[in-house]
Amino acid sequence: MSRTHADPSTRMGYLAWQMVHVMGTRLERALRSLDLTAAQHNALQHVVWTPGISAAEIARRTGITPQSMGAAVNALVSRGLLARHDHPSSRRTVQLTITDRGAKLADRAREVVERLDGEALVVLAPAERAVFHSLLLRVLAELNPDALPSSDLRRAGSGAA
Repeated sequence: MSRTHADPSTRMGYLAWQMVHVMGTRLERALRSLDLTAAQHNALQHVVWTPGISAAEIARRTGITPQSMGAAVNALVSRGLLARHDHPSSRRTVQLTITDRGAKLADRAREVVERLDGEALVVLAPAERAVFHSLLLRVLAELNPDALPSSDLRRAGSGAA
């Protein structure tokens, strides 16, 4: 058997899975201090970015099951961090908005994520960080275009950082 087949470090999927696992574990641990799960954090941030978004749309963008996202949203609503509103033209869609308390918590959580990102990328020079970010955007745009706002999709398609 060749080294390439025996060495998981040669497999992009393995490396990506390892990175997601490590970053996810660190994120969950750090968010615990804010009494948030990763799914709840995703919900908060997506409502900040796209006021009026539905839980189903957040689930599609994040790759979290609709059931798990529903549970995360329910917990945030019950804590007074998100509010539900009827959609003006669709009785089946419920829009989410963030409350003042939710916005403050989302800001604190964003700071946590930025710190974690900085810690993870400390091994890269600034130019390498930009290239790494650009490459991640391009791959993600191909694998799950729903995960990115359209402006990020345009940048990913162009190869811009």
